Amino acid sequence: MKIGLFFGSFNPIHVGHLIIGESMLEHAGFDQVWYVVSPQNPFKSRKSLLHEFDRYDMVVAAVEKNDRLSPCDVEFRMPKPSYTVDTLAYLGEKHPNYDFSVIIGGDNLSHFHKWKNHEVILEKGVVVYPRPGAKPSRFDDHPNVRFIDAPMVDISATFIRENIREGKSIRYLVTEPVMELIDSRRYFL
Repeated sequence: MKIGLFFGSFNPIHVGHLIIGESMLEHAGFDQVWYVVSPQNPFKSRKSLLHEFDRYDMVVAAVEKNDRLSPCDVEFRMPKPSYTVDTLAYLGEKHPNYDFSVIIGGDNLSHFHKWKNHEVILEKGVVVYPRPGAKPSRFDDHPNVRFIDAPMVDISATFIRENIREGKSIRYLVTEPVMELIDSRRYFL
């Protein structure tokens, strides 16, 4: 089984993340896309992050009606901060018959060389979706880097959190179940 691993804070997960996941299923040949909720991204500050279980609950709500998109909490049981290469190794041991590849945005490819053991990740394969403002990188022509044509949706979780704090609508930026969770649990206020 071919699995695309889409790592992120998902703070909150939004329709852009879901469009990317669906595009990966349709155009990258994955059987499933797993949304790997990262408790602590080594490149991001923790201060604006909801607890990982809250973010995981939102991912569950967002993908519950699509059996090819799955939430993944594997990094909750791993040392923090989370490193993609360590998660890949762990999942490879747990699921030796699965073929894992990492899904990243084109904007991340320009600093991919800063990722821990990025060469090992490249061996498994990296699938790249377009992002606004992405610059060319030294990995663009790497044989294990595939670019997938997907809609370029410029929605940021930061924008969504700001709207929530300002009492503005987030309708159509997140799914209804995610919006209901955010409202009922008063996330980001």
